[in-house]
Amino acid sequence: MQQLEKFAVTKDNSKGRIYAEPEAEYRDLFQRDRDRIIHSTAFRRLEYKTQVFVNHEGDLFRTRLTHTLEVAQIARSVSSALNLNENLSEAIALAHDLGHTPFGHAGQGALNRCMSENGGFEHNLQSIRVVDILEERYAEHPGLNLCFETREGILKHCSKKNACELGDLGKRFLEKKQPSLEAQLTNIADEIAYNNHDIDDGFRAGMLDIESLKETELFGMHYLEVCKVHKNLKKRVLIYEVIRRMINTLVLDLIHETKKNIKILSPQNIKDIRNHNEPLVAQSFELKKQSNELKKFLRINLYEHKRVKEMTTKAEHIIASLFMSFLENHQLMPHDYCKKAQENENNMEKTRVVADYIAGMTDRFAFSCYENLSNIK
Repeated sequence: MQQLEKFAVTKDNSKGRIYAEPEAEYRDLFQRDRDRIIHSTAFRRLEYKTQVFVNHEGDLFRTRLTHTLEVAQIARSVSSALNLNENLSEAIALAHDLGHTPFGHAGQGALNRCMSENGGFEHNLQSIRVVDILEERYAEHPGLNLCFETREGILKHCSKKNACELGDLGKRFLEKKQPSLEAQLTNIADEIAYNNHDIDDGFRAGMLDIESLKETELFGMHYLEVCKVHKNLKKRVLIYEVIRRMINTLVLDLIHETKKNIKILSPQNIKDIRNHNEPLVAQSFELKKQSNELKKFLRINLYEHKRVKEMTTKAEHIIASLFMSFLENHQLMPHDYCKKAQENENNMEKTRVVADYIAGMTDRFAFSCYENLSNIK
């Protein structure tokens, strides 16, 4: 069994669950959290939620589920190398996107505008809402009753206003403290996964090309290495080889830089991690610079591409139309949501019920609902 560092999260220094439970015989706290997340309804729906491309654009593009599994794999690898709690890192990774709307960031932006006068919408907060309230699977308590450390890892960022409403979970944002190292590394694993695999999807969709990608330092450097070692590779294999090497470089750099930071601070316990003025898990200055350059390139050449913008415009229209329809007529929603909306006299609570219902939809279900309502009208 792996010997964890004294500043890693364990059952002995965990802040526990909202509702007390007896321990399981063969699984630790964070294995149970992981299992609860995998068995949740929200997790299953990730299979049909968008990463960049709308779900029906093609079967080979990444979904929230495939992205989530990639993040979990990177998080476990880094956690193992640093002698941290792998089960906790995996649980955070598996849950980090549970609150995402259909149609990716376009859906979130549209739903946030719909909710602008009633608290707004943010997928990080929605993920917490999913695991704390919306998942109804247990007789003894609402939500999944996950451990504090899993929940704090899911909540990557939070405004001061929202932090004030989250009690103990929001304290670190008000006191400017850090989460566990397991939470910190999963956050960066998320960035590594989506930056590199969006290149693959963009190339597959014909929106990115090798010549322009070579202009970025991170891609260009590994491209030259691959070409030097392997002659006349198929373009598809070449892209895979470059991406594989980029991920490996970023992961190794993350491990080495974090080890260096830990050695300098020499933390004796998890309190030292939380009280430090900045995250210890980090890329080196050079790799961070290269990653930011790649991120900027993807924003301009992929996320703002004409075809992606067309999908985005369509998605925003669908979300706004669904929101207005459900708000005007609660009976268009399933019985449970309709009942909740009708029982709430507070307009903010009514709109939150509608937002919860829409946020839980998959891409294809949202599109189907929109078509059905259009036919009715």
